[in-house]
Amino acid sequence: MAAAILRRLYPAAAAPRVAPLLPLARAASDSTSPLTVETSLPYFSHNVDPPSRTVFTTPAELLATFRSMALMRRAEIAADSLYKAKLIRGFCHLYDGQEAVAVGMEAAITRRDAIITAYRDHCLYLARGGTLFAAFAELMGRVDGCSRGKGGSMHFYKKDAGFFGGHGIVGAQVPLGCGLAFAQRYRKEGTVTFDLYGDGAANQGQLFEALNMAALWKLPVILVCENNHYGMGTAEWRASKSAAYYKRGDYVPGLKVDGMDFLAVKQACKFAKEHVLENGPIILEMDTYRYHGHSMSDPGSTYRTRDEIAGIRQERDPIEWVRKLILAHDLATAQELKDMEKEIRKEVDTAIAKAKESPMPDESELFKNVYVNDCGLESFGVDRKVVRTVLP
Repeated sequence: MAAAILRRLYPAAAAPRVAPLLPLARAASDSTSPLTVETSLPYFSHNVDPPSRTVFTTPAELLATFRSMALMRRAEIAADSLYKAKLIRGFCHLYDGQEAVAVGMEAAITRRDAIITAYRDHCLYLARGGTLFAAFAELMGRVDGCSRGKGGSMHFYKKDAGFFGGHGIVGAQVPLGCGLAFAQRYRKEGTVTFDLYGDGAANQGQLFEALNMAALWKLPVILVCENNHYGMGTAEWRASKSAAYYKRGDYVPGLKVDGMDFLAVKQACKFAKEHVLENGPIILEMDTYRYHGHSMSDPGSTYRTRDEIAGIRQERDPIEWVRKLILAHDLATAQELKDMEKEIRKEVDTAIAKAKESPMPDESELFKNVYVNDCGLESFGVDRKVVRTVLP
């Protein structure tokens, strides 16, 4: 569908092929003529001059962005249904509403750069090039999942694309991300790490300890606070004396970004990457919003009103923002975008059906990657008399 739209716009163009932001999107030829767009809101800065609000994009990028975010949204809605059908077990934290952060960040960097995050990780995995099939297989605990069915919702992983998880302990990924940046600097790779955490983790002591070390050593790390305004069921103003998270680094500069505006995120991440390669860490606070509750066990309506959620959907939804931009520049018709969404729905359904056919891991997998192989440890039953198995 995206390819058809671009052929209609540029029937005689002999332009280079532009890779889509997600592997399932079909490649398309496009015009490289840039479009100039101003971000919806200004940046707020701390100890640094903010980037320009004027952002350059192309028709191909906007259409690929719409498709990527629509695919992420549909995948998370499908995950909701699978969880309620008890095909997904354990914890499950959905990302719908925050798609512009994942897609905008990816648009500004390369796969040689690293990303590490907490447990709301499905869409970041997809943005890094992960497939729908591997995502749903992992969610359902199948062997073809991105973590071989052992990680589940909170532990997606794709090392070959620089995606290091997926971590279930609040804030624990932040020092790990600084460690990734240390390795990048030590190896003189010229790459950076985007180290994501939520507003609920913003008061963690380990965050400030890691940030202090990163500043001392001028590590190429961007700390990204995805501020969706509720840490579990607690509003930010109840948990933080200062909710200006971009200023919380004190001696470390920061930017507050409209995390519902894909182009604002892209511009900020491009700016941040250039900054940290020369000067060391920076904090980006992404002002975003989640439509679902904290996790699937949280209805999300006891600590906020349904009117609040509906208002954000109507006024700030990241997908609708891109849709309006596409329509305003006459890059596609409303019906063409609806047809693209129907195509996405089929892709998601096909991936789910295929993932359901993937087998569960063998019981022997329980003991792999836990202890050193060939250590000869014996596992007993509760009576301590019968040897149940010898660990590999």
